[in-house]
Amino acid sequence: MADSSSSYMHMVQHLIEKCLIFHMTKEECMDALSKHADIKPIITSTVWNELEKENKEFFEAYAQSHNNSDRMSEEETSQMIQKMISDSGKGDPKN
Repeated sequence: MADSSSSYMHMVQHLIEKCLIFHMTKEECMDALSKHADIKPIITSTVWNELEKENKEFFEAYAQSHNNSDRMSEEETSQMIQKMISDSGKGDPKN
């Protein structure tokens, strides 16, 4: 079970990293992964918080740049998340 749990958390981390690439907030990421990848928001939040602890300087800079960046439309965001979900499943031998 530890291997599958670790693998699951690694997948969540990977998806969060994709959300960061698309300049999503923590809340947007939690909503998107819940809606499109069936990941409970508490899981996304927990992994995000751990990433923040490990990468404090990055997340401080990210928060500042996030306030100044252009935002994608909801439709563009949805399309990008669907693509990243399908792309992340391609490397999984179970799919």
